[in-house]
Amino acid sequence: MPVRTKIKQKAQAFLYDVAMFMELMIGLIIIAALVISTLGLLHGLTDLYADRFGDYAFREFLAGAFNVVIGIEFLKMLCRHTLSSVIEVLLFAIARGMVAEHTTPLENLLSIVAIAILFLVRKYLFIPGLDDNRERDEHI
Repeated sequence: MPVRTKIKQKAQAFLYDVAMFMELMIGLIIIAALVISTLGLLHGLTDLYADRFGDYAFREFLAGAFNVVIGIEFLKMLCRHTLSSVIEVLLFAIARGMVAEHTTPLENLLSIVAIAILFLVRKYLFIPGLDDNRERDEHI
């Protein structure tokens, strides 16, 4: 095997390791943010109990809860590297927009269509065998 090929393979392996390390660091930062956000949800519960802001407090609580769920799904997406996890993150993000925000009927319709398309992609266009990265990652 030529020397250039060996150097190229070592450089690719090094870059891959650096990228994985950076991904791990981002994951740890996301975990810290999720813990802080979850504690913030507890404060939102007290606002709901006191009913200080009425409907506004409930929408803010839902938005915060969805943000935590989306963050968890995003973290899982970073760990798994699968198309399925990407679709799950997109589903939660679209659902959050529909539930926690005041949207127009047209925006609701577009969100529903987007969710339907994601479900159709997952049901009919998704091939699990192509999504298995374990074998590819073992060779690097």
